[in-house]
Amino acid sequence: METAIELTELTKTYGTRRGLTGLSLIVNHGEVFGYLGPNGAGKSTTIRLLLDLIRPTAGSARVLGLDPREDAVQLHRRIGYLAGDFVADTRQRAGEVLAFLAALRGGVSATRIVELADRLDLDLTMQVKRLSKGNRQKVGLIQAFMHNPELLILDEPTSGLDPLVQQTFLDLVTEARNAGRTVFMSSHIMSEVEAVADRVAIIRDGQLVALDTVAQLRNRSLLQVAITFAAPVPAEQFAGLPGVTDLVIDGTTLTCRIDGSPDALVKAAARHTITGLHADTQDLEEVFHTYYAGQPA
Repeated sequence: METAIELTELTKTYGTRRGLTGLSLIVNHGEVFGYLGPNGAGKSTTIRLLLDLIRPTAGSARVLGLDPREDAVQLHRRIGYLAGDFVADTRQRAGEVLAFLAALRGGVSATRIVELADRLDLDLTMQVKRLSKGNRQKVGLIQAFMHNPELLILDEPTSGLDPLVQQTFLDLVTEARNAGRTVFMSSHIMSEVEAVADRVAIIRDGQLVALDTVAQLRNRSLLQVAITFAAPVPAEQFAGLPGVTDLVIDGTTLTCRIDGSPDALVKAAARHTITGLHADTQDLEEVFHTYYAGQPA
């Protein structure tokens, strides 16, 4: 099976409010798929539709080759899910919560639970009500990973985690992919998606605005350039050059952005004595914000 998730014109409305509009995408088996967007963009709506927690207004979804509605029981056995608002019985200890959830799944090795708790630095003897937000999130991560599911669906998985635990989480995601499993991970934290994702989708106002590998998204991003000259240069020689935007000349330093080839800028700059040159592409976070502002990168 090459396709883990296939969405076709998936649409969800809440009365007059928009949830999703005509979303179509494919997540391949064995890849880590980053699903990016700010709060309210439609990420959680998509995930709830995949799990049949809500029903679509139009369109269709296939998950692991099955229909989320008709095959929900069979499908849920094969999925590890972390909700964006994970909750558990606060009266129980963390280990008791996980043992109960493991029993619902037909049994999970206690050794596996302890191993994950050790890696995430979670005290299984603590009552859930006494856990911090970050430690409650660890309970959610363990219940999602503990049964080695074919597909992991994770909604804002690092919420509340400290940086060291975030790295452990990324290690778990990498290990899952190396074992041939699929990870569908929604987030608004660009760096964590950039670190592990094979492909990235960016959603804005319930619609897909970009879908590609991280490398290709960067290749389509704007080039940020700073040039230092031996003496001040006239702005009119650089204004209006093909692809040049956001041009600023401050003393002997020129900064700008380039969409496309830098050839015209380089030739114009070569008429003067250059003492310094720096050029870099946008990182994924800047690319995301460019798309979200409605200006294709």
